[in-house]
Amino acid sequence: MIRKIALAVSLGLLPAAVVAQDAAAPAEAAPADPGVTYEAARNQLGILQYCQEQGFTGAEAVEAQGQLVALLPEGDDAVGSAAEQKGAEGTVSVGGTEVSLAQAVEERGSTVEATCQQIEAAVNEIAPTLPAG
Repeated sequence: MIRKIALAVSLGLLPAAVVAQDAAAPAEAAPADPGVTYEAARNQLGILQYCQEQGFTGAEAVEAQGQLVALLPEGDDAVGSAAEQKGAEGTVSVGGTEVSLAQAVEERGSTVEATCQQIEAAVNEIAPTLPAG
């Protein structure tokens, strides 16, 4: 079972920043919507591709995020593909809400480069725990 899934949620860019799912989570904790989680993970994959294209992150994070997406219950592929494409264009897009990455991070007093590096670090931190494949 997946114990942790890193998403840009903790960065305040997506509906639920770094999402940590733990088998021992309290029973009263509301589970994340699998469709939204899938869409957010696909969008983050696109964001990481955008970050890599800009020279702000490496290929390892893109690969690890791809592995994370593969571990999730599959969602609507058309919605996921659209979210990933938006991310690759530098747009955070989840659940019908869209904002450019630049605008989202500016409002938080950060930069695209710093945010890309934060997302990369979060994804790379859990990469060693992912199943080989």
